[in-house]
Amino acid sequence: MADPEKGIDTAEGVEEVEEMEDEGKTSMSLLTAEMMKNPQVLAALQSRLGSMIGSPSGYIESLPKSVKRRIKALKNLQLECTRLEAKFYEEVHALECKYADLYMPFFEKRNEIINGKVEPTDGECDFPSDSEKDDDEITNELKKKTKVESKENKDNENKEQNETQNDDTKGIPEFWLTTFKNVEMISERIQEHDEPILKDLTDVKVKLLDSNPMGFTLEFHFKPNEYFSNTLLTKDYEMRCVPDEDDPFGFEGPEIFKCKGCTIDWKKGKNVTMKTIKKKQKHKSRGSVRTVTKTVQNDSFFNFFSPPTVPSDEEQLDEDTQVLLAADFEMGHFIRERIVPKAVLYFTGEALQDGDFDEEEEGEEEEAEDEEKDDDEDEDNDPDYNPQSDKTAKKQPPPECKQQ
Repeated sequence: MADPEKGIDTAEGVEEVEEMEDEGKTSMSLLTAEMMKNPQVLAALQSRLGSMIGSPSGYIESLPKSVKRRIKALKNLQLECTRLEAKFYEEVHALECKYADLYMPFFEKRNEIINGKVEPTDGECDFPSDSEKDDDEITNELKKKTKVESKENKDNENKEQNETQNDDTKGIPEFWLTTFKNVEMISERIQEHDEPILKDLTDVKVKLLDSNPMGFTLEFHFKPNEYFSNTLLTKDYEMRCVPDEDDPFGFEGPEIFKCKGCTIDWKKGKNVTMKTIKKKQKHKSRGSVRTVTKTVQNDSFFNFFSPPTVPSDEEQLDEDTQVLLAADFEMGHFIRERIVPKAVLYFTGEALQDGDFDEEEEGEEEEAEDEEKDDDEDEDNDPDYNPQSDKTAKKQPPPECKQQ
């Protein structure tokens, strides 16, 4: 139907407009997709979104004074709840101290088994693992199908018993070293020169402090060794359980705010936390060269016992010190809350979460497959693609590797 004023067919005009809108949407979608692939654009968007989080919408400011007055009353009620919550956590800590004494006999028995002081009874060892369950099921199925007598199995059992009797291994060797190496935040601190020392680590204990301020002490017990004369290394953590006056509503329970290590009495030439380096210095005027020997800090797990000093309230912590203390607090808390109570599960790896395992290789393989698939699709959709020329190119010998 023609439009008498414009002199065009209305139906065709509508169709053309719709096509133009579709083309515009498609172009915009493609443009958006390309922009989202740009890391700089993504970073800018994330920064913009981050700045918008928590920003006021203007609604509260627009409320009448009477309503704002009532909101202040609610905040005072919230503040009283926060103070009551602090009291709750104080009682929780007191309860933890009580149960720490009840856990102690079990941890002492664990220590005796690990270090070969006692041999557990058959009843205490009656805890089949998943692999043993699977082996038992397979064995039972074979017995049912083949109806073979169990003489051979009995011979194998006697052989295993003889091997066990002839085994001179005591306890569970390298228990704590293996446990620590299974936890990423600790293993990344353990250097190769630390491992011989940590093999002599016999026990890790937690001592809860019910005093004010509340806190806890980590105890690391060692066998006599060739590196230091200490048999006990300690790390003290202080915690506060009161809302901050400047940010009372940010209170989420007790938090570590200070820690203190101990002095390690290193034997001569055995201090793994320090290393000696040699530097050559050239005289500015005479041009003579001399070698200077300097002692600098070395990466080591045992730097854990020399944390940064927390300054007084008047002084501000620099950013690097804040990062170091935050990592130290996290590690101390993890040892207290997770590793010491569940050491055997971290030793076997059963306590590790799925996210603790490295899956980069698998991800890289999938990414490579996706790229190869995309390349194949591009080749199929490219009208100018000549497979014969690609084969010819592949037959070309690689360029020579020239050494400079």
